[in-house]
Amino acid sequence: MSWFAWLMIIGYVLLSLSLYKVFEKAGEEGWKALVPGLNFGIWAKLVGRSPWYALWMLVPIVNVFIYSALAVDMVRSFGKYTFKDSFMAVVLAPVSFFLLGTKEEEKYLGPTLPAEAAYAAKIAEAEAKGSKRALAKLQKDNPYKKGQAREWTEAIIFAVFAAALIRLFLIEAYVIPTSSMEGSLMVGDFLFVSKAHYGIRTPETIAMIPLLHNTIPKIGGESYLKNPHLEAKRLPALEKIKHNSPVVFNLPAGDSVYIFPDRTWSAADYKYQMMPEAARRAVAKGRVKLVTRPMDKRDHYIKRAIGLPGDSLQIIDRQVYINGVAAKNPTNIQFLYEVEFPSSSINEQPFTEWGISEEDNLASERGTNFRFMFLNNEQKAKVQAMDPGVKITNYDMAQLASRSNPNRLYPHDSKNFGPWNVDNYGPIWIPKKGVTIQINKNNISMYARPIGVYEKNDLSFDNGTILINGEVATEYTFKMDYYWMMGDNRHNSEDSRVWGFVPENHIVGKPLFIWFSLREGTLSKGINWSRVFTSADKQ
Repeated sequence: MSWFAWLMIIGYVLLSLSLYKVFEKAGEEGWKALVPGLNFGIWAKLVGRSPWYALWMLVPIVNVFIYSALAVDMVRSFGKYTFKDSFMAVVLAPVSFFLLGTKEEEKYLGPTLPAEAAYAAKIAEAEAKGSKRALAKLQKDNPYKKGQAREWTEAIIFAVFAAALIRLFLIEAYVIPTSSMEGSLMVGDFLFVSKAHYGIRTPETIAMIPLLHNTIPKIGGESYLKNPHLEAKRLPALEKIKHNSPVVFNLPAGDSVYIFPDRTWSAADYKYQMMPEAARRAVAKGRVKLVTRPMDKRDHYIKRAIGLPGDSLQIIDRQVYINGVAAKNPTNIQFLYEVEFPSSSINEQPFTEWGISEEDNLASERGTNFRFMFLNNEQKAKVQAMDPGVKITNYDMAQLASRSNPNRLYPHDSKNFGPWNVDNYGPIWIPKKGVTIQINKNNISMYARPIGVYEKNDLSFDNGTILINGEVATEYTFKMDYYWMMGDNRHNSEDSRVWGFVPENHIVGKPLFIWFSLREGTLSKGINWSRVFTSADKQ
């Protein structure tokens, strides 16, 4: 049993014990405080609610608000009306209740909710009768009255708490920062992501600044503390991830990163020389420190689940094959093309309307009438129709790969897995929970990160022999399911072809719909009204 489970049990036992004397003061038998379920029913009754109200404690997330309300109402039933009393009741209920039960001067005044309602009715009656004197006296003596500062403070705390809880467990807003999923999801699309569809994941990090993910805007620095931390668990899913489902997840390679103003780079990016030279020099000179992040604080990515656990995957001439069968391509799949225009006078005005952003339209060293363009089939046809003299040719990614780092692609082992490029990759097998595979020095680089990092084994090597947790290993049984994620913009997407498998515990949620959209991510270029309130689950 985890330490968190023990902590919850101990906390519940302390809460029950602290209610023992409180119940006795309120005229209930103390032993009822020790009976699970019954204690919350009596608790609800003592503050003026139906005992059945306690059933809300069985509903995840909702129970946090119910518990907080019951705690506040309990201390108010003992005449404790200050902000400090309410705060302590929510944060340290066992301490507050123990003091109420053991201090002789603390008296139970009766259920607070009907008492507050009765007092409010007296004020309303005095107002209706126009009795200014009676009204003034009632307002002056009102024990339940809150000052404006306290009203605002409590409202802000509740709003932030509720928003943080909803964001943590149910729905989170997300903005598309890059063109890796164009044209299904565009730069500047604002999404709502459901964390319940693929199973609510409990947090690993519990000490954080509310409503921030991993960095503090403007100031910089991490917005959380690594400790104390919990072991993340996942509740049952509403649906399974299917082939081609868009998925939001924590970047697996984001556990160790160098943070720059424009983006973060992983330790692997540095190791395999995938960072720009200026950034590499900054790291080498110690101007940028390596930051290690817990799983739930790694950067969010959104890609399409091309391969599922147990699938065999291969890319041949741009076409993905799953288990030997050509996979269905996304409707708006994009590739890189070299486009030659008849002259250097290119009418780029319609490009934004066609969804061709500045990031999709790059200059070429061959001349001002040449462009490198990331296009889907519809965009390609529109560019071609601009002039009969337009020439569009596929860009040879194999040629590009031969000029770049041969170890750039996962598993960064060109000796045993290569020569591969983004258009011709594999075959690979995607790990599935419970499946045992043979491992050896020729294939271990493909599965070293899942075995050693994601599943937390001590993986080492001794003269060509593989050791797992100090024992010689020739096979391994996976403890988790894994996924292969790829962007729709196949030639402009940093995805599983670069950093490998996505473990099931890194899955965040399912994109639901686009609630707002800015063209190319800037308000100056206008709003994409046609995309507002459209589905984000496009195939």
